[in-house]
Amino acid sequence: MNQDAPPPDPESASDKPQEEPIKHHIKSRTTWLRLFFMLVVVLLYGVSRVVMGAVVVLQFFWLLFTGDTNTRLRNLGQALATYTYQIILYLTFNSEQRPFPFDAEWPAGPPSR
Repeated sequence: MNQDAPPPDPESASDKPQEEPIKHHIKSRTTWLRLFFMLVVVLLYGVSRVVMGAVVVLQFFWLLFTGDTNTRLRNLGQALATYTYQIILYLTFNSEQRPFPFDAEWPAGPPSR
């Protein structure tokens, strides 16, 4: 029996055209700029978590000593929760709008997508 070489793999023939878009994406300035902003936003996320922890503790002690919550702390907690939501949306690529202090204003209420 004569065995011929197997036919060329159709996927291997299409490898070359796929290399060009990958090189384009790797060299893309917007991709690297996005990474830079994501790293900065991750740092801001860490700061917001610390501030949120402080708000929680202060609000608890306020309630403990006065019997009522502090409206300013409650509003700050809401704004921080919204800010954290905006950060998560940006980091998970569900939004292209960079959170405060870049593209968005400081949140003033509950999140609106």
